[in-house]
Amino acid sequence: MSQPHMDVRRIATLARLELSDEEVISFSGKLDAILGHIEQLSALDVTGIEPTAYTFPIDAPMRDDTPWQSLPQRALLDNAPDQAQQQVRVPKVVTDA
Repeated sequence: MSQPHMDVRRIATLARLELSDEEVISFSGKLDAILGHIEQLSALDVTGIEPTAYTFPIDAPMRDDTPWQSLPQRALLDNAPDQAQQQVRVPKVVTDA
Protein backbone atom coordinates (compact mmCIF):
# COMPACT_ATOMS: atom_id res chain seq x y z
CA MET A 1 0.00 0.00 0.00
CA SER A 2 1.39 3.41 -0.94
CA GLN A 3 2.22 6.14 1.58
CA PRO A 4 -0.82 8.40 0.84
CA HIS A 5 -3.17 5.43 1.30
CA MET A 6 -1.51 4.59 4.61
CA ASP A 7 -1.81 8.24 5.72
CA VAL A 8 -5.53 8.30 4.90
CA ARG A 9 -6.09 5.02 6.75
CA ARG A 10 -4.18 6.33 9.78
CA ILE A 11 -6.15 9.61 9.83
CA ALA A 12 -9.40 7.68 9.44
CA THR A 13 -8.44 5.44 12.36
CA LEU A 14 -7.63 8.45 14.54
CA ALA A 15 -10.99 10.00 13.59
CA ARG A 16 -12.69 6.65 14.21
CA LEU A 17 -13.96 6.48 10.65
CA GLU A 18 -14.40 3.34 8.62
CA LEU A 19 -13.51 3.95 4.97
CA SER A 20 -13.97 1.62 2.04
CA ASP A 21 -11.05 0.98 -0.31
CA GLU A 22 -12.68 3.29 -2.88
CA GLU A 23 -12.96 6.09 -0.30
CA VAL A 24 -9.31 5.63 0.69
CA ILE A 25 -8.26 6.01 -2.95
CA SER A 26 -10.46 9.09 -3.40
CA PHE A 27 -9.28 10.74 -0.18
CA SER A 28 -5.65 9.93 -0.95
CA GLY A 29 -5.82 12.15 -4.04
CA LYS A 30 -7.52 14.90 -2.07
CA LEU A 31 -4.94 14.63 0.73
CA ASP A 32 -2.12 14.90 -1.83
CA ALA A 33 -3.72 18.07 -3.23
CA ILE A 34 -4.09 19.60 0.25
CA LEU A 35 -0.51 18.77 1.16
CA GLY A 36 0.63 20.28 -2.15
CA HIS A 37 -1.12 23.55 -1.25
CA ILE A 38 0.51 23.50 2.18
CA GLU A 39 3.93 23.05 0.55
CA GLN A 40 3.24 26.10 -1.63
CA LEU A 41 2.26 28.13 1.44
CA SER A 42 5.32 26.93 3.35
CA ALA A 43 7.55 28.28 0.58
CA LEU A 44 6.28 31.84 1.11
CA ASP A 45 8.46 34.32 2.99
CA VAL A 46 6.31 35.68 5.82
CA THR A 47 9.08 37.43 7.70
CA GLY A 48 7.71 40.53 9.40
CA ILE A 49 4.06 39.65 8.85
CA GLU A 50 2.04 39.62 12.06
CA PRO A 51 -0.06 36.52 12.72
CA THR A 52 -3.78 37.11 12.41
CA ALA A 53 -6.97 35.13 12.70
CA TYR A 54 -8.56 36.95 9.74
CA THR A 55 -7.33 37.93 6.30
CA PHE A 56 -8.97 41.35 6.60
CA PRO A 57 -9.79 43.68 9.51
CA ILE A 58 -12.95 42.78 11.40
CA ASP A 59 -14.81 45.55 13.16
CA ALA A 60 -16.87 43.75 15.76
CA PRO A 61 -19.37 46.22 17.18
CA MET A 62 -19.60 45.93 20.93
CA ARG A 63 -22.59 46.94 22.97
CA ASP A 64 -22.42 48.23 26.49
CA ASP A 65 -22.64 45.50 29.09
CA THR A 66 -25.56 46.90 30.99
CA PRO A 67 -27.94 44.86 33.12
CA TRP A 68 -31.58 44.74 32.07
CA GLN A 69 -34.71 42.95 33.09
CA SER A 70 -34.65 39.27 32.17
CA LEU A 71 -37.53 36.92 31.54
CA PRO A 72 -39.42 36.02 34.74
CA GLN A 73 -38.66 32.49 35.97
CA ARG A 74 -42.30 31.40 35.64
CA ALA A 75 -42.42 32.48 31.98
CA LEU A 76 -39.20 30.60 31.25
CA LEU A 77 -40.45 27.43 32.93
CA ASP A 78 -43.80 27.66 31.14
CA ASN A 79 -41.91 27.60 27.80
CA ALA A 80 -39.55 24.76 28.78
CA PRO A 81 -40.31 21.36 27.22
CA ASP A 82 -39.65 19.69 30.59
CA GLN A 83 -39.08 20.98 34.11
CA ALA A 84 -38.45 19.68 37.61
CA GLN A 85 -37.93 21.48 40.94
CA GLN A 86 -38.36 24.88 39.25
CA GLN A 87 -35.51 24.14 36.83
CA VAL A 88 -35.39 23.40 33.12
CA ARG A 89 -34.81 19.69 32.63
CA VAL A 90 -32.62 18.57 29.72
CA PRO A 91 -31.54 15.16 28.40
CA LYS A 92 -28.31 13.64 29.67
CA VAL A 93 -25.42 14.53 27.35
CA VAL A 94 -22.53 12.73 29.08
CA THR A 95 -21.40 9.64 27.19
CA ASP A 96 -19.16 6.73 28.05
CA ALA A 97 -15.92 7.22 26.16
